[in-house]
Amino acid sequence: MKYLVILAFFAIIASLASALFFMMRSNSSGKSRQQKMAFALAMRVGISILLFVSILLGWKLGYLHPTGITSGQ
Repeated sequence: MKYLVILAFFAIIASLASALFFMMRSNSSGKSRQQKMAFALAMRVGISILLFVSILLGWKLGYLHPTGITSGQ
C-alpha cells in the first residue's frame, strides 16, 4: 500500500508538470494547448480522488492502521 501511495504522488506531480509544460508552450495552437492542459489537470484531480478513496478503502479493510496521537489527548 505504501508503494501505491508513493506511485500516486509521483503521478500527481508528473501530471502537474505536464500541465505546466502545456501552459508554457508557445508554439502550438491555443485551443489544442488549452485542451491538453485541461486534460492533464483533470487527470491530476482523478488521481488525487483515486488515492483518497484507496486510502479510505485500505483503512476500512484493515490494510492501513492509524498511528500518532490518540483521540481525547
